[in-house]
Amino acid sequence: MGVWSRFMSKKIVSGTMIGVVGGAAGYWFVSKSVERQTVENSFTTNYEPSACARWDWNWDHREPKSLVKPLKKVDDPESQNEYNKAVELKKGRAIRHLILVRHGQYNMDGLTDTQRTLTELGRAQAALSGERLKHLALPYDEIVRSTMTRAQETAEIIGKSLSHLKLVNCPLLEEGSPIPPEPPVGHWRPEASFFQDGARIESAFRKYFYRADPSQKSDSYTIIVCHANVIRYFVCRALQYPAEGWLRISLGHASLSWVSIYPDGRVSLRVLGDCGHMPKECLTR
Repeated sequence: MGVWSRFMSKKIVSGTMIGVVGGAAGYWFVSKSVERQTVENSFTTNYEPSACARWDWNWDHREPKSLVKPLKKVDDPESQNEYNKAVELKKGRAIRHLILVRHGQYNMDGLTDTQRTLTELGRAQAALSGERLKHLALPYDEIVRSTMTRAQETAEIIGKSLSHLKLVNCPLLEEGSPIPPEPPVGHWRPEASFFQDGARIESAFRKYFYRADPSQKSDSYTIIVCHANVIRYFVCRALQYPAEGWLRISLGHASLSWVSIYPDGRVSLRVLGDCGHMPKECLTR
């Protein structure tokens, strides 16, 4: 091969490489303006999920782009860079862990809430769950509890194992009927109970379930002591499953459920209704 041929060959290769690099850089710049939630795996690239299975990335209304003023000059690189910087500042880095604890067994013959206190077994269940949480040795920040008697007592007993934690009361976490279940149940329930309780329980969900704020530097662990209906509804909502399916889940007394909320808005159910720390004679539902 002559000198000229070798020169032209190198020139073509160099030009091709420059074109590839330039194209890749241009693609990166453009792709930064579009949120791409795809993964390059063979089992996902050719699969189209059903409408009800699609994940809502802005479920908590804290998706970074929803918190930044929309870009007006799409073709202006300077405006695009400023926009990307603003979005980046809204992104969190920490994981929020919510550990949901159902109250212990209680006196179901009580006519009022104050009479529906924990049974001796219920107190033992709460103590066992308190010890389980203690042995996990996680950096808990607080114990939030429903204002109903059985949840108050359960939280107090758990607090004896975690005496450094503050107990916080929240009436939104009280037991109730979140939404008419599907399939429906046989006993009658007035629509007003779902109408009122549902709004309250949904308010509780919105109060505690959200991705971490950018100002949160480390992962957080919050213990929430409440009720079976509330926890079951929370789990369905957090996983974006149909909330009407809450009654299909069964939870034991003083059981532990663990939900993790990641910075990008993904949610993971690590544990549901865990009673493995209890002996057989303490298992009740």
